[in-house]
Amino acid sequence: MNTTEVQKVKQQFGIIGNDPALMRAIDTAIQVAHTDLTVLITGESGVGKEFFPKIIHTNSVRKHGKYIAVNCGAIPEGTIDSELFGHVKGAFTGAVNERKGYFSEANGGTIFLDEVAELPMSTQARLLRVLENGEFLRVGSSEVEKTDVRIVCATNVNLVEAIADGRFREDLYYRLNTVPVTVPPLRKRGEDVVLLFMKFCMDFAAKYKVPKVQLDAGAKSALMDYSWPGNIRQLKNIAEQVSILELNRDVNADVLSHYLPKEHKNNLPMFAGQAADRKTFESEREILYSVLFDMRRDITELKKQLEALHASRKEHEHDVSYYADAREVPVVQHPVQPAYHLPVQQERFEPSASLIDEYVEETLSLDDVEKKTILLALERNKGKRRNAAKELNISERTLYRKIKEYGIE
Repeated sequence: MNTTEVQKVKQQFGIIGNDPALMRAIDTAIQVAHTDLTVLITGESGVGKEFFPKIIHTNSVRKHGKYIAVNCGAIPEGTIDSELFGHVKGAFTGAVNERKGYFSEANGGTIFLDEVAELPMSTQARLLRVLENGEFLRVGSSEVEKTDVRIVCATNVNLVEAIADGRFREDLYYRLNTVPVTVPPLRKRGEDVVLLFMKFCMDFAAKYKVPKVQLDAGAKSALMDYSWPGNIRQLKNIAEQVSILELNRDVNADVLSHYLPKEHKNNLPMFAGQAADRKTFESEREILYSVLFDMRRDITELKKQLEALHASRKEHEHDVSYYADAREVPVVQHPVQPAYHLPVQQERFEPSASLIDEYVEETLSLDDVEKKTILLALERNKGKRRNAAKELNISERTLYRKIKEYGIE
């Protein structure tokens, strides 16, 4: 490992820490930068994967070419091919002009595909063709175009599991994983946690014009013992809270504990029965949305069952005549054996139309509430979807999907 060169890169990009795994990741990025090999950067969300494609581009022969970063998870599935590969005029509704895609724009440079595991399977096939021979087709065109780009990808998803689940192409994985770079999670970086926390506190002290926070030995141990499920993003957020809210600038472990969220098993809140689905949620608000969607589905299913029961009872009453006295045995008028016999009582449960309507209204009200919430967020943010998603604390992909579902303009 060329320690001098690694330290130079750390200083250039403002990377804090001396963890051996981090140093190896930086050294690998420097070494592979002089080649045109495809690089796959893996690591949990918030560990700083976005620095590594910049390191690779800056130290490569393509450093004077364009560097384009694309968040694949933030682009709706219906437009991702157009964004990456471009389209011709009339390719789809709204395509009034032809458009160059990112692979054309980045020709001669580097393209960084963040959250590459979010690409649809059809787009993965297109990307594989680019990796194999540099060829692609614009949406709506049959003319093959060429591009010369360096591709760097990143993901926080276990791609081996995604392949097993049928969500990611195995052949694409092997083409992307030519040179793997693994960025370690914050909880495994030891004293780097304290270095980063103090650096953030210094920055916030200068920004907000307040005295710098000081940590005692207990507070430093608490930082290193915490699991940091949100990694560096979470650490920075905690440092900002402490810098602004804490009046006593000498922070100990007890004070710090008030700012550290309670740890959950597997570092993520999970609902019973959902582990097999591998559902993860980016925020409490997104968890709430999931619960609402499940409630809506359950209510809709219950409504169908009530309607079926109501229809079955009506049909049964055509075949069975009851005496006024509930103790009498019913007389069957037709030689039809009913599927079941209900006890004859004076007060029988009847799933009336009004009751069914109540369930219908409740189902619709959940949709209305969600749609209204999204509309208000978009209105407050002047139609900017990224800001609206941030306000709602849901992913942009979730917001795009809901906008499409409700037909929001």
